[in-house]
Amino acid sequence: MEEVNQTVVSEFIILGLCNSWELQAFLLLIFSSLYLITILGNIFIVLLITADLHLHSPMYFLLANLSFIDFCLSSVITPKMITDFLKENKTISFGGCMCQIFFGHFFGGGEMILLVSMAYDRYVAICKPLHYSSIMDRQKCTGLVMTSWIIGFVHSISQLALIIKLPFCGPRELDSFFCDIPLVIRLACMDTYSLEMLINADSGVLATICFILLLLSYFYILLTVRLHSKEGASMALSTCTAHITVVVLFFGPCIFIYLWPLHITWVDKFLAVFYAVITPVLNPAIYTLRNKEIKNAIQRLRC
Repeated sequence: MEEVNQTVVSEFIILGLCNSWELQAFLLLIFSSLYLITILGNIFIVLLITADLHLHSPMYFLLANLSFIDFCLSSVITPKMITDFLKENKTISFGGCMCQIFFGHFFGGGEMILLVSMAYDRYVAICKPLHYSSIMDRQKCTGLVMTSWIIGFVHSISQLALIIKLPFCGPRELDSFFCDIPLVIRLACMDTYSLEMLINADSGVLATICFILLLLSYFYILLTVRLHSKEGASMALSTCTAHITVVVLFFGPCIFIYLWPLHITWVDKFLAVFYAVITPVLNPAIYTLRNKEIKNAIQRLRC
């Protein structure tokens, strides 16, 4: 029997966002600044909520966990992207690539479920205010957060298990700035069409279902409050607007990347940057700029 000589790929070549050194220098400055803001902003929110007793409520407990996940999600991808701007030859080891995939889907999947938990919290607070403290007790809040971490882990490990044993023996160029499953799976030395559809459906359908449930839940909240009081509807709209904005910004790129049949490289790169870099920056700003209690806590911190 004739044996085919195949070379196992030990690393992948990352083509990055662009080839121009001038543009890469500009992007280095921009993304370094954004990452610094992400780190400082999200850590500040976590520490502020932890330190201020007035913020020890279910909503802010969930918000602190969201900020922590945003910090972790950004740290999976952005530091590598920043350092690659300084290199002519951009590579990532096979193990490093698998780690990016695992932790990216781990924190991303966890954030999806956490956003659903935050919508449930707002539903109980606005639609069942008299029962809020009994329903959203410490045990329930802890359970919701643990559920988000567990589902994120199960989602991530199931994705990784499907691709880690694939044969990579030929092409090794990734036309992106980080490792993600849709790009890596196309480099395998076998027909991966069915597997690609399965993986994309896993991530894309999960994101779509969560997205639809979130939009329906916030619509129901606003409709319920509007039937009781126009003033209450205005307050509910103000409370939910920040949550809805985060939901759209987070889920939009995910759904497009995994479910859109046509893959346009520059569009995929733009959406990946938005998902991995921009959204973790925007979350602290969206929640703090529109939240009076957070502003009051910052004022108390200054005194």
